[in-house]
Amino acid sequence: MKKVTRLFDLLDIYKDEFSSLSNAFNCKNDGTWISYSAKDYITYSNEISLGLLSMGIEPGVRVGTIMLNCPEWNFFDMGLLQVGAIQIPIYPTISEENYKYILNDAGVEYLIISNQEIYQRVTPILKDIPSLKEIYSLEPIPGVKSWHEILAAGKQYPHPENLERIKERIQPDTLATIIYTSGTTGKPKGVMLSHNNFVTNYKALAETPPLEMNDRVLSFLPLCHVYERTAVYTYQSFGVGIYYIQNLEEIAACIAEVKPHAFAAVPRVLEKVYNKLVMQGRSLPLPLKVLFFWSLRQGHKYELNHERGWFYELKLWIANRLVFSKWRNTMGGHIKFIVCGSASLHPRLTRIYWAARMPILEAYGLTETSPGITFNRFEPGGVKFGTVGPLLTNVQVKIADDGEILVKSPGVMLGYYNRPDRTSEVMDEEGWLHTGDIGEFEDGKYLKITDRKKEMFKTSGGKYIAPQVIEQWLKESPFIENIMVIGENRPYPAALIIPNFEYLKGWCAVKEIPFVSLEKAANHPTIINRIQREIDHYNQDLGQTEKIKKFRLLHKEWNITDGELSPTLKLRRKFIIEKYNQVIEEMYHSPEYNYKIEKKK
Repeated sequence: MKKVTRLFDLLDIYKDEFSSLSNAFNCKNDGTWISYSAKDYITYSNEISLGLLSMGIEPGVRVGTIMLNCPEWNFFDMGLLQVGAIQIPIYPTISEENYKYILNDAGVEYLIISNQEIYQRVTPILKDIPSLKEIYSLEPIPGVKSWHEILAAGKQYPHPENLERIKERIQPDTLATIIYTSGTTGKPKGVMLSHNNFVTNYKALAETPPLEMNDRVLSFLPLCHVYERTAVYTYQSFGVGIYYIQNLEEIAACIAEVKPHAFAAVPRVLEKVYNKLVMQGRSLPLPLKVLFFWSLRQGHKYELNHERGWFYELKLWIANRLVFSKWRNTMGGHIKFIVCGSASLHPRLTRIYWAARMPILEAYGLTETSPGITFNRFEPGGVKFGTVGPLLTNVQVKIADDGEILVKSPGVMLGYYNRPDRTSEVMDEEGWLHTGDIGEFEDGKYLKITDRKKEMFKTSGGKYIAPQVIEQWLKESPFIENIMVIGENRPYPAALIIPNFEYLKGWCAVKEIPFVSLEKAANHPTIINRIQREIDHYNQDLGQTEKIKKFRLLHKEWNITDGELSPTLKLRRKFIIEKYNQVIEEMYHSPEYNYKIEKKK
């Protein structure tokens, strides 16, 4: 197998090793799966490269892509990389302000978009992008050039040998892309990543996952972010079939159709899958419901290497036979592993997925590290629940005196584009990248993330609170869809809560409570009382200064489009605090606003 040192060397692997692969990339079109073979991948990528050369695009030219997950994303990725152009991948539903900032900051000259909807989003700011020369679209849009024009120009390019000469000049340390951070706080920063950053990272990630050629994987996290992008490079190195999903609401249906062997997810997706399972269990007839929740209790106790003994293993076998096997079938029945990153997953959920024979491999990384730093993996001593695993190959980590995680690795970025000042803020004189995360090593080997340094806050009483830990704990409740803990410079922690309205509808039906609207449900005394009981339950396991003293139910779910969540579903805390400032102030300062709960004696 040819040695891969630059990302486009993967095309040679497809040519030499995976040429028979008929389903290299797949997507749905009008309800039907469309497949592209390994040969298609090579052909389209080369035609795009030659078409770009015919347009005069030279090494270093900035090309923006605002594209949904689709095979064409990969064709343009390789096409741009081969000519040395710098791809600027942008999330499709960010604000106009961020579109304008990123396109201008990067000096984007050409823009590739997916469809009419994205075109309408960017049209208002195009007049403010002086560097922009042309836009191309994957789907037909009146007045906008089609990507097929690039392909056609590539087929007619008279000097294809020029492409090989350009590729030879591209080195492993050459800048490959600028990925703008999702911006949970402040303006996005352009992270400069080289070919070597990605290649060393995906090779380290590919050391242990048991994937084989012709396995199938789902891809639904945004490819414009480093987490899914590096995962897809890893999948490519195995020659698996990659199936793209553009609508998160279609995940369950696509899993049933594709029957994937693996996929990458964020904790919120896995929490929702589990909560849906619990909801189904609660609707079972009493004898089956008893068996169902008995099985869940066994799953929550799961330990590796049969540590709980033969009697527990017997009970777990029964739970698998009668309950978990049905869950596996809804997940396609072929899951080898699920990678989970972007935020911490509660250990109880990790355990139950493992108990159900769908192992979750938690990983940790940043855009600035391409992204992998640690990874739980299938090898002796490679997994520990509640941690993000051992270090990847060639990665060094040390814990600073204040608990911050510092990193050195071949995956560490070249720096922030146009921002040497911001680069020097996170890179110290000894070459350590300051991640902004707080963590510790367990057993001297397994890294555990305890919180974000910038997200920890101090109450007015001087006590430090790590909100993510509390939020993760409370989101185990089937009544809670999302939650943000607040309390900086306040006397105690409080919370903004998005109820799980789907679950509440079923609960209200059983309790014969009219469910008129989301807003009325969020203000219904009985529902508020039920959520309070949930808070009281989870407060028992929190320290005295961590307990949630007050909360407010909100009736509108947080989402990416409205700005409460980042594209990787992280809370944009500063934005949420500003948006709900009045609610927060009333919660802390208006006695008449407090919920009056009649607690059971």
